[in-house]
Amino acid sequence: MGITDKVTGRAKQATGAVTGNKATEREGKQEEAKHDKKEEAAQAQSQAEEKQAEVDRLEKKT
Repeated sequence: MGITDKVTGRAKQATGAVTGNKATEREGKQEEAKHDKKEEAAQAQSQAEEKQAEVDRLEKKT
């Protein structure tokens, strides 16, 4: 999972804070949150795949 959203989000937050542009700062927070949700989704997908592999192994034993 790339970190592009997180990095650009942080940069926009900093830029917005320095320039006083609340819209840019808010946009940066949203991009960082998007990255976090993508990370959560990837972790959930990985866990689901692990559980499916476990089920498959158990089915082979029976």
